Amino acid sequence: MARILLVEDDAEIRRALIHALGDLGHSVTTAGEGLRGLQLALESEPELVVLDLGLPDVDGRDVLRMLRTVSQVPVIVATARDQESTIVEALNRGADDYLSKPFGAAQLDARIRAVLRRSAGGRGDASQPLVLGGLRIDPAAREAQLDGATLELTAREFDLLSYLATRAGTVVTKRELINEVWRQPYSGTDKTVDVHLSWLRRKLGENAREPRFLHTVRGIGVKFAAGAQPPTR
Repeated sequence: MARILLVEDDAEIRRALIHALGDLGHSVTTAGEGLRGLQLALESEPELVVLDLGLPDVDGRDVLRMLRTVSQVPVIVATARDQESTIVEALNRGADDYLSKPFGAAQLDARIRAVLRRSAGGRGDASQPLVLGGLRIDPAAREAQLDGATLELTAREFDLLSYLATRAGTVVTKRELINEVWRQPYSGTDKTVDVHLSWLRRKLGENAREPRFLHTVRGIGVKFAAGAQPPTR
C-alpha cells in the first residue's frame, strides 16, 4: 500500500480514483486545486503524487516546478494534454512518469508501483550488481557484461548505461542525462548524448531501428527496456 496524493480538479475523477485505488490497496488524499495540492504534499508527506496539469488556480507545470524546489517525492503527471511538447516539458520539470487521459485505475496502479520500485531502488545499495535481460552491471567493479561477455566501455559509457538501467522502464530526457551523467547544464543543441548513445548501442549489439535495450522516444529521450531478449541471427 502506498500513500498517494491526487491533485485533480474533476470531482468525478477524484471520487472514482479514491474508490479504485483504495480497492487496490492505496491510501489516497486529494486536492482540487494546485496550491492546495502543494500544501498537502508538504504536510502529509505522500509517497507519490498524481498531478493533473489542467488545474483551476495554477497550471500543473508550475505546481510541479514549485514542488521540485522543496521535495523529491515521485510525481506522475496525468493530463488530457497529449502534445509532445507538453510531455517533454513535464518530464524536464521533474515528472517521473506521465499518463494521458483517459486512463484506467489498473494502468495508473501499475505506473505507481513501477515508479515506487524505481524510487526504492534508487535509495538502495548502489554497490549491488544490477541484472536486466542478459545485462549485468557491477557498479563497485565498474564492469558490465552482456550475455556473459564483458563489455569494453569507456567511463562515460559505463555511467550512461548504469544511469539508464537503474531507471529501466521510464523515459529519461536528454536534459536529465546531461545534468546527471555529464553534470553540465543542458543547452538544447548539444549532440553529446546522441553520440554516446550511438556508441553504446554499437557495443550492446543493437541500433536505433532494432533496439534491444535502448529505445528512443522521439522528441523526449530514451527508455531502457528491461528483460529484452538477444536478437535472433
